[in-house]
Amino acid sequence: MSNYPGYNPQGQFQQPGQGFAPPQPMQPGTGFAPPSGGSPFPMQPGQGFAVPPPPGGSFASAPMQPGRGFAPPPPGTIGGGRTAPPPPMGGGSMSMQNLNAAMGGMNLNQSNGFQPPPPGSSVPLPPPGSAQVPAPPAPMNQFAPGTQPGAPQGFVDADVDFDNIIPKEIFRSTTSTLPTSAAMAASCKVPTGGILRPFSNLEDSEMDVIQPGAAGIIRCKRCRTYVNPFVGWLENGRRWRCNICTQLNETPSAYFCHLDEKNQRRDVAQRPELRQTVVEWVAPSEYMVRAPQAPAFFFVLDVSMNAVRTGMLASAASAIKRSLDDLPGGERTMVGFITFDNAVHYYSLKPGMANPQMLVVADLNELFVPLPDDLLVYLKDSRDAVESFLDNLPTMFVRNTVADSCLGPALKAAFTVMKAIGGKMSVFQSTIPTLGDGALKSRENSRLMGTPNEVKLLMPEVTWYKDTAIEFSRAQISVDMYLFPNQYIDVAALCELPKLTAGNLHSYVGFNPQTDGAKFESRLHRSLTQQTAFEAVLRIRCTKGMRISNFYGNFFIRGTDLLALPNCSADSVFGFDLVHDEQSINTPYVTIQSALLYTTSDGERRIRVATQVLKTTSRVTEFMESVDSEACATLLAKQAMSVAIKSNLDNARNRLQQTCVDMINASKSGDKRTVSGYTVQQQSSSDGGQKVPINMELLPLYTLSLLKNVAFRGGTDVHPDERISAHMLLSSMYVKDTLTFIHPRLFAIHEMDGRAGMPVSEGESYETVGRNNILLPQGVGLSVDRLNSQGAYLLDNGIDTFVWLGRASNPALLVALFGVDSLDNVDPNTMKLITSGNDVASRLNSIVQALHEEADPDLPSVTPKIQIIREGDMALEARFFWNFVEDRAQFNGGTYSYAEFMEFCNKAPGSSPPAPPGPPGPGAMGRGVPTPTPSATMPPAPRGPMPPGPPGPPGLGHMAPPSGGSYGSGTNYGIPPAAPASGPSPPSMPGSVRPPMSGPPSSGMGPPTIRPPGSGPPRMGGGVPPPQPSTSGPSPSSGGYRMPPPPGSAPPSGYGMPPPPGAGYPSPPTSNASYAAPPGPARQYGMPPPPR
Repeated sequence: MSNYPGYNPQGQFQQPGQGFAPPQPMQPGTGFAPPSGGSPFPMQPGQGFAVPPPPGGSFASAPMQPGRGFAPPPPGTIGGGRTAPPPPMGGGSMSMQNLNAAMGGMNLNQSNGFQPPPPGSSVPLPPPGSAQVPAPPAPMNQFAPGTQPGAPQGFVDADVDFDNIIPKEIFRSTTSTLPTSAAMAASCKVPTGGILRPFSNLEDSEMDVIQPGAAGIIRCKRCRTYVNPFVGWLENGRRWRCNICTQLNETPSAYFCHLDEKNQRRDVAQRPELRQTVVEWVAPSEYMVRAPQAPAFFFVLDVSMNAVRTGMLASAASAIKRSLDDLPGGERTMVGFITFDNAVHYYSLKPGMANPQMLVVADLNELFVPLPDDLLVYLKDSRDAVESFLDNLPTMFVRNTVADSCLGPALKAAFTVMKAIGGKMSVFQSTIPTLGDGALKSRENSRLMGTPNEVKLLMPEVTWYKDTAIEFSRAQISVDMYLFPNQYIDVAALCELPKLTAGNLHSYVGFNPQTDGAKFESRLHRSLTQQTAFEAVLRIRCTKGMRISNFYGNFFIRGTDLLALPNCSADSVFGFDLVHDEQSINTPYVTIQSALLYTTSDGERRIRVATQVLKTTSRVTEFMESVDSEACATLLAKQAMSVAIKSNLDNARNRLQQTCVDMINASKSGDKRTVSGYTVQQQSSSDGGQKVPINMELLPLYTLSLLKNVAFRGGTDVHPDERISAHMLLSSMYVKDTLTFIHPRLFAIHEMDGRAGMPVSEGESYETVGRNNILLPQGVGLSVDRLNSQGAYLLDNGIDTFVWLGRASNPALLVALFGVDSLDNVDPNTMKLITSGNDVASRLNSIVQALHEEADPDLPSVTPKIQIIREGDMALEARFFWNFVEDRAQFNGGTYSYAEFMEFCNKAPGSSPPAPPGPPGPGAMGRGVPTPTPSATMPPAPRGPMPPGPPGPPGLGHMAPPSGGSYGSGTNYGIPPAAPASGPSPPSMPGSVRPPMSGPPSSGMGPPTIRPPGSGPPRMGGGVPPPQPSTSGPSPSSGGYRMPPPPGSAPPSGYGMPPPPGAGYPSPPTSNASYAAPPGPARQYGMPPPPR
């Protein structure tokens, strides 16, 4: 710092009046003769910058500032695009003496030339007799610290560690690089953006909590970006340049530190905010609108006849009582209760009372709140009254015969009690609201299901719940909603409450305490006891030239980019789109920073800051090779949900399919170069073609899984409530959970080796799950052709767990798992999986629990619902087979098998798509299997553990068809037309004849044919049934899946024959490889990687 003339140790420059007098204005025509030889104003490290004379040899034409003499040019391009910082300033102003000193000792007060610099100056003197004629400046070879030749104006190109990224538990970007131009981004069709879980639990080693010092929290004065490891430091640490907006900021004296030879601060090791991508700042008082409030938990419970009879009330009371000791906040925790049917019931929990006092308000139009001070109390002061209330709640309304529900007035009453404090509200509802504000009427219309007008059932008809949710958000109240319907409840309207208040919605259709109780109670316990951020707001910033165009998730947005989150937890997930705000960006990287301001349960205000940089590239191949297919599929799912609600489901499916095809084509197109004004394609392989990058091989599989998921699948057998519940689940799912939900895992229980279900050491190369590294059993592909009547299979979609039992299952296995030796005359609904007592049962239970176990030991796990399905049970199998995404389905976008969809995605742009399944060809026994062709031959499927995959329908039970119509009776909507005769034929399965193989039908398109015990299920290939010579009943509907026929009716027949063993896409490998190698240049088939 001593190299700066005029700088004193206290960090202040000399002010005008303390040195040279202010200069007089310079006259036109005057100039000076620069010294001969070399640059007239050589730059010295640490001395600011030297200004070359303007063209013409005179400073007269340079900009002048009134009263300040000559004004140097602003920071910008100097000499061929080189960027230099401005001279040092003190307090935002510059004295003339500082300017003279920074320019090598020149005295600009001279009107015709310059004075020789003082002794010791680095500026050489002109030789005697030299002419005082300005000469062109020589190239300047020195650059200011932190800049580089050719860098864009104002951009600091410091050494950036691109390996220093946000932990994947918090943030996943769809790509690790970004295109430099908007045109390139549009041509590649990649959904650039990210998936953010801002309040994910991290270990102490991954995140430090910083107490601000005397300098406070260091932020950019223009865009308010927080200081982070990627800012640039200049002038030996006196200034830093924002990596978001390129603004130069003064370093506070209390935060100053010298730089090392790499232009990095010497105290990086002592400052986590300059070293780690995720840090937490303890926020000072200026970050508080009000004093931090106590954590409040309020429960609004439906006590109508349906709620009592289903057992929901007893399960809710049990789960709440179990969670009391673990509620966040300790002694500061507050609780309150309201129940309702056709009236609102308040409960006074005044400290010192052994039992609560019940107050009933029956006038819903003139609702008032009695005893407001005793309705929300500190748990530590009223623990006895709270426990007494929860113990008596299941029996208090056991004789209730009221079937009506006044949910709206109950919410208004709860809001009145909570609005001064805020907190978490848990609402339990079992029937459609019928009384008071927010009353709803049934909009169930089976004629709209499976049509473009189905979107009307997916949108709320009334705005009361949306308006109420906005008021809740402003009062810092978050709503978690738990639904227990036996019939239509209008989830589309009710979901506005959790959606806009950053809450969650969970639905338990046909609730049964014996099968659903454990799952519901564990979910409620997790929601109440997990670490929660209260009164939170979230903002995401990005580098100038890019912008955040859309946000996805549960929140209310204030202004344009501030997400209001009354509560935020590890279950809060948000997606966003990152697009170009300008035609091109010239920076070598783009920065994304999220900041979550919140209040801890202990009453401390904090800011969690996460920062990551993404490289930019102008090469298509480099960009496509950086695509993260898993994160991309997750963001596509959130985008498609938005499209489905704003337009219709057909548009959402079309967008998913078209985006996948465009991305595959872009990845195969390669880079382009311009030769003589023409664009020429660069070939990167010897055969003149491009291969799909290995990182994108699984994108078609994930896309096909989304198309066949209950959230997007077509047909008339997905109830609107079920679809919206699936949307709410997907909106709050992170990457791993999304993939498991859309592509479930299937395991062969009967083929488990002796180590499956046992913990293994971390060093061993096996696929494991859970905190104890439980080894998974044999993985099986998601096609019904892989099932066998002699086997038992476990399918898990992250929400529910299914156990499918073949008719000829091993009696010894049945005894070990269920205590019965035969499935004859046994009701599957009464069967329970044995969890201990023998080796097989213990190991299988360990696998089931580990699949739903969180990696964080502080985050409670959710107990899954285990559903037993017996082969031949048509009602249960129809929904179960929805999970088999590799097989064909009967709705627009779902008529392709996985092999056919891969063929469709790999078609060259402009070629005809493969025709949908059609009449059978020769050699397939006349049962609908197309004639095999060599091009469709697929490699045999390796056997190995099944990777994480997308799940099937959420745990909503089996919705009965709506009144007034039956599923599957709709019109044919959107099945792709057959390709012209000149186009390519549909891909076909290899091998026209195969040995008999047992297995259930290949999709949920209908029930299997009933066969004698031991003969195995019908052989099926997932194909659409071909036209039969004669039929005795109506033909299958092409509008969607059919419900099972009435008891006693003949089941449909004529399913296609499955392909021979080894056909189909490869199963996951048994090695640790994340992706499978492509089988050949013509087609690539990938398999899901093991979980990370």
